[in-house]
Amino acid sequence: MVVNLDHAGIAFLMVVVAGLSTCLGASAVFFNCLVQLASRRVLAAGLGFSSGIMLYVSFIEIFQKAKDGFTTAGIEEKHAYMMSTGCLFGGMILMRLVVALTYLLDPEHEQEFEQLEKAAETAPPGSHEDGASLEHVGLENKDAKAQDSMDPIDQKQTKKLLRMGLSTALAITLHNLPEGLAGMVAGLIDPSVGFTLTFAIAIHNIPEGLCVALPIYYSTGSRLKGFLLAALSGISEPIGALVAWAIVAVSGDDMKGIVYGILFGTVAGIMIMLVCLELLPTAHRYDPHDSVVTTSMALGMLVMAVSLILFML
Repeated sequence: MVVNLDHAGIAFLMVVVAGLSTCLGASAVFFNCLVQLASRRVLAAGLGFSSGIMLYVSFIEIFQKAKDGFTTAGIEEKHAYMMSTGCLFGGMILMRLVVALTYLLDPEHEQEFEQLEKAAETAPPGSHEDGASLEHVGLENKDAKAQDSMDPIDQKQTKKLLRMGLSTALAITLHNLPEGLAGMVAGLIDPSVGFTLTFAIAIHNIPEGLCVALPIYYSTGSRLKGFLLAALSGISEPIGALVAWAIVAVSGDDMKGIVYGILFGTVAGIMIMLVCLELLPTAHRYDPHDSVVTTSMALGMLVMAVSLILFML
């Protein structure tokens, strides 16, 4: 089994792009038409598609690479399978702990878009006309601050939105670390696999950027503050990628098989649990009647399967 560190540069670049895709969601504060595009069905379809890609590549490709790593190290195949399975469930437990910590930091993590909609409803009459809801909410906040006469209820709502934006940014920063690890590992296996996986990660990072930027904008009236905070929340993914690269780079030749087996098995578990705990539940909240989620997930699996087949030809 060969994992070529020559791929490290392109793998890291892909992770950086995936991490900074939060900026695309955050850019909604500059372009009102992007807020309109962020419909529930579009978000549900994107999350379902990402789920399909992550599940397929985890079970079919990365888990197999984990087993190959252990067999390369001279471990009997049945024991290699057992060790890979143990690492996979270890990764699932690790991600479960990370997500649990995420919800401790941001207890309302599941209701960001619902709360943003409620915040928009509190804007003055006419603020939603002609797609100008964001701008009017921001201007209203600015005027209220300038006059120092904001209603106490509005002040409470503004503080709540600011707190929500900051806690969401911290939570996203935390769980982006294992995503960066996963993207780097996939890129080291093969750039084509890494591209497909980081594309899936990038898709689900877009609504995360929106969830950070909008409440900050609603509460402060500053488009730039919302955008920059969302962009910063994506920086942890390249940090996770550097951790993965360091683990592979410093492992000696006699330990590489074991290190690869543990690393790949753990990453497979991380991605599976990310899908189960985050992507699919969120997708189904946006699409409770499952009009697009399951179909999009199957399409994501098909795209991943075709990309792997084309690589083997």
